[in-house]
Amino acid sequence: MENVTVLGAGSWGSALALVLAENGHNTLVWTHRDEQAIEINLHHSNQKYLPNIQLPEKLVATSNLEQAILHSDIVVVAVPTKAIREVCSTMEPFLTGKKLFVHVSKGIEPDSLMRISEILTESLSPEVVEEIVVLSGPSHAEEVVLHHPTTITAACSNLDAAEKVQDLFMNNYFRVYTNDDVIGVELGGALKNVIALAAGISDGLDYGDNAKAALITRGLAEITRLGVKMGGNPFTFAGLTGMGDLIATCTSVHSRNWKAGNMLGKGLKLDEVLEQIGMVVEGVRTTKAAYQLSERYEVPMPITMALFEILFDNKEPKVAVDELMIRMKKREIDLY
Repeated sequence: MENVTVLGAGSWGSALALVLAENGHNTLVWTHRDEQAIEINLHHSNQKYLPNIQLPEKLVATSNLEQAILHSDIVVVAVPTKAIREVCSTMEPFLTGKKLFVHVSKGIEPDSLMRISEILTESLSPEVVEEIVVLSGPSHAEEVVLHHPTTITAACSNLDAAEKVQDLFMNNYFRVYTNDDVIGVELGGALKNVIALAAGISDGLDYGDNAKAALITRGLAEITRLGVKMGGNPFTFAGLTGMGDLIATCTSVHSRNWKAGNMLGKGLKLDEVLEQIGMVVEGVRTTKAAYQLSERYEVPMPITMALFEILFDNKEPKVAVDELMIRMKKREIDLY
């Protein structure tokens, strides 16, 4: 049994806390909202994020960040990408000794263009970081809490640390693989949200299966081109955090990014979409970052560029699709 802290009580943080608690670990989940901690502790539920799910009675929540950090030597970071720097800054005074950090968020920071492990490395003193492990893959929280079979990857350049996280989470419904390609795993997990937004737009326009299949496969080509240019292993993008995550996120009604894209395809504006969804849609910020990365590394990413114009330049989705279709002809398979 390990003492584990999960920072963030959204749907994914709560689902992972459930897995850890059911695996017998002494799990404490932190939320910045007092009322959410009270609900988890008294009613063993988290209705906003996991409606009608009973959480384990031994799963405990707190809104006291100091208590959460002092609880364990393993910290799972499950807050949205835009909140990571603030949370790191706030918890820094409570960090004593080295801790193993596991991050499960999927995003890239616009402008700095840092992956999440890079943000954590920059934001935390090296004296308090044992290792940083990425946990990522095709995994809807709504299915994990129902014990539906799920596979995911723990990535770290130090495979011993990755295997420790593998042992921490793995059980008969939650299978964990290991990988030493942190760049590839982080980029695959982040950039698939961009393609999921595009897939949702396609469905919102009623373009059918042919269009969605094209978006997923050509989206994977874009992700792989950029990922390999940045140092990722091309085989990673054919795995769980590449193709696997794309399939799950582009085809499921559980996906916030697909939902957001679907609403955009039906004619809603971005502000209206985000207000109606009411939760973080990581793909919106990541689209800006992906567009900036494509320019920095001089990698052609036409789907990403089209989505950027829809989100930030008010281009009509149908016009963007038409322009994608009439681009100059090219070979399907290009060298990375």
